Amino acid sequence: MTQEELDALMNGEMGDMEELSEEESAEENIAEDAEETLEDAADENSQIDPEEIIGNKIKSAELPLPATDENKMVHQLDDVTKESEEKASEIFDIIENISNDLMEREETLSGVTEVIEANIALFEKLCDKFPDVETFQTQLASNKEAKENLSEVIETLQNSGDSIMNVMDIMQYQDIHRQKIERVINVMRALSKYMNTLFEGKVDDEKRVASATHIVGDAHNDVASTEDIEALLAQFGQ
Repeated sequence: MTQEELDALMNGEMGDMEELSEEESAEENIAEDAEETLEDAADENSQIDPEEIIGNKIKSAELPLPATDENKMVHQLDDVTKESEEKASEIFDIIENISNDLMEREETLSGVTEVIEANIALFEKLCDKFPDVETFQTQLASNKEAKENLSEVIETLQNSGDSIMNVMDIMQYQDIHRQKIERVINVMRALSKYMNTLFEGKVDDEKRVASATHIVGDAHNDVASTEDIEALLAQFGQ
C-alpha cells in the first residue's frame, strides 16, 4: 500500500468520526431541548394560581361550591328562619303601634264629635229663639258641616284599623312559612345523619392509605408516559 492510499484511508476514517461526533452532539442538543421544554412546562404549571384553577372548575360545574358558611344549606336556612322571625316581629310591632295610634285618634275625634253635637244643639235653640240673627244660622251650618267631615274622618280611621288587622292576619303566614322551612331543615339534618352513618368505616381516615393519582387504564391520563416522552424527543429530532 502506497503512502497516498494510506493517507486517503486515514482521511476517510477521520471524516466518519467527525460525522459520528456531529450526530452525537445533535442528539445531545435534542435531549437538552426536550428537558428544557419539560422544565418550562412544569414552571408554567407551578406559576398557575391554584385558587384560579379551582374557581374556574367551580364555574364550569366540575367542582362543587366550597363548604363555607355562605354555601352550607342548613346554615343558610337557619339564617333565613332567624332573620325572617326577627323581621316579622319588627313588622308586627310597627303595625301594632299604628293600630294603637289610630284607636287613640278615633277616641279623640269621638270627644270632638260630642262637642260639635252640643254646639249644634245650642245653635238650634238660639236660631229658634232668635231667627233673625244670621250669625246663629251660619254657626249652625258650620257645625253641621264639621260634624259630617268628622264622621268621614272617623270612618276612614276605622277602615284603616280593619285593614291593619287584615295585614296582621296575612303576616301569620310568615310564621307558617318559617315552620315549613324548619321542617325541611329537620329532614335535611336527618338525611345527613343517615348518610354519615351509612358511609361509616371501621378504619379511621388518618390511617387510610392515600389514593393513587394515576392508575393504568384511567381515561384521564395526566401523567406523561414513556411513549409521550419519546414522541416529544422525536419531534425535536425532525
